[in-house]
Amino acid sequence: MHSFEQYMPTKIVFGKEAELKAGTLAKEWQAKKVLLVYGGGSVVRSGLLGRVEAVLKAEGIEVEELGGVKPNPRMSLAKEGVKKAINSGADLVMAVGGGSCIDTAKAIAIAAAKPGTDLEEFWSGKVPIEKALPVGVVLTIAAAGSEMSDSAVLTNEETGKKAGAHSDLVRPKFAMMNPELMYTLPKYQLTCGIVDIMMHTMERYFTPVDGNELTDEIAEGVLRTVIRNGLKAYEDQQNYDALSEIMWCGSISHNNMTGLGRPKDFACHKLGHEIGGMFDEAHGATLSAVWGSWARYVYQIDIPRFAHFGRKVWGIEEVDDIKAALAAIEETEKFFERIEMPVCIGQMKTGVLEDDVLMQMADSATKGDTVELGSFKKLKKQDMYEIYKAANHE
Repeated sequence: MHSFEQYMPTKIVFGKEAELKAGTLAKEWQAKKVLLVYGGGSVVRSGLLGRVEAVLKAEGIEVEELGGVKPNPRMSLAKEGVKKAINSGADLVMAVGGGSCIDTAKAIAIAAAKPGTDLEEFWSGKVPIEKALPVGVVLTIAAAGSEMSDSAVLTNEETGKKAGAHSDLVRPKFAMMNPELMYTLPKYQLTCGIVDIMMHTMERYFTPVDGNELTDEIAEGVLRTVIRNGLKAYEDQQNYDALSEIMWCGSISHNNMTGLGRPKDFACHKLGHEIGGMFDEAHGATLSAVWGSWARYVYQIDIPRFAHFGRKVWGIEEVDDIKAALAAIEETEKFFERIEMPVCIGQMKTGVLEDDVLMQMADSATKGDTVELGSFKKLKKQDMYEIYKAANHE
């Protein structure tokens, strides 16, 4: 087990009507003016936004709004939010939504804490993240785990590049998690979220470091739990118990608990980000579309690891490690198919891509073949291209 540091400052309020704690939680951070960040009209039509505003105002807290966040959240809207936060004097940013809203709120919190610095400077790494406004969350979608993570991902519409920034300073100070808020989600958002939770876990599970028994048990437990309850929620989207398990799995999958003592991989996220940034495909779909091809490309690096994954997560009884490893990959893809998620590029709305597009994405992901991606197997431009190519079918 590698040495590690773990920091989880987020206060979780979980259960029915958790969102009604927004006022008291903001007050604990001495908030006087809150910028509410949300997506489309669903939080307005459902009355959720109104409920959150009411409990904030009941505590004497002023409210400013920024709506319009989309999946694959845009850099331009975050910049608009930075201006709003600075001009209104917001001292806390609160996301009402899922990962896209939370990541937008985090970006606003970073740049609003340092007026005069362009948001892109933080995302390019040219300016370090040294402070941020506090961030709070009313979670409506179990997926990204951004409600407890140190990361935020934005898409730059001008370049088509999707990239992230990381800092413990943007871990939300508090998150309200009410599974009932997931009842009316489009099923596709639910299933994309299930994939994202699994991938956040597997991107930490498949690494070159062995011997992390407890970390392995946590990761395997998260995977078994989200798979079992994902099928239940897919059949009955108002199954509160199933949604409760999925929502909590989402948080645990991305607060680093499933990866302590070993490096992250996240090569599949890099593969998926290129597709998402170029074609605006749903994040979860880009991950399920490439995972099987990635797994078959790298599994021989550590066949026993994939075999162990198959036995512990999927209950595979095959004693031959190679057969068990391949069966584990197949079972994972079968699960994605059961919840109607793509297992290749051709099953997404973009369809099968031209070969030069695959090479372009591989080049972009590796910054012109100047960086290697992943840790389970270090991937160069040609490796990324071969994985894209293997996934590029119907």
